[in-house]
Amino acid sequence: METALLLSALVLGIGSGFHCIGMCGPIAMSMGLTRKQAANYHLQNLTYNFGRIVTYSLLGAVLGIVGEGFQVAGLQQYLTIAVGVVLIMMALFSFGSKDFASRIPFLSSALLSVKKNLARLLQKADYRSRFATGILNGFLPCGMVYMALTASLAAGGIWQGALFMAIFGLGTFPFMFMVVLLGNLMTTAFRIKILKVIPVMMLVLGGLFILRGLELGIPLISPKKEALQVIHNSSEAHQHGDHSTCH
Repeated sequence: METALLLSALVLGIGSGFHCIGMCGPIAMSMGLTRKQAANYHLQNLTYNFGRIVTYSLLGAVLGIVGEGFQVAGLQQYLTIAVGVVLIMMALFSFGSKDFASRIPFLSSALLSVKKNLARLLQKADYRSRFATGILNGFLPCGMVYMALTASLAAGGIWQGALFMAIFGLGTFPFMFMVVLLGNLMTTAFRIKILKVIPVMMLVLGGLFILRGLELGIPLISPKKEALQVIHNSSEAHQHGDHSTCH
């Protein structure tokens, strides 16, 4: 996968970190972790965050399959442009709202169901429950996650989509890990300011995807189709090489 895509996933994850603290921080802080046993405390925190990243990766793999279908059909360029347009539409839909996902009725119903299951898991203190909490947390309706998933469509394959979302999840990890350690240090006013910046990020990312799809010959940002094909072929060759060494 292109370095530019991997970097965009990481930057998107880091940029989403403050949003994650506001949206998912209360869940993390409700786990009742205490510092009485430091090792256990940190391991449970890691287990919870690992569950989130696993969910993101699985969702990215599913979207990657769709993206691969477009690539096989020779429509990857149009898909990339469409992803950019959708991201821009998401951004415009987000202005003046806490999170655009909250405006979609069926997602609100899904959120209620997930919250009920989370409430039961939060009462338990074993590693399995922490991991399951992270898994469910990853399914919570969140505009930033949907933005990343939309972008993962352009990754072009199941493993590429999974990797894109895993890197996105790793970008959010420091923020979600620290919120458990330090508590919710952000004021409501600061969180609102961060939420206002997010649509701007979505606009920029959408524009970058449109430029990428136009194949204008700009290195890293909008490479020609031939350059993209070389990257894809070298990636496939590397994967086949890894498989051959296993036999």
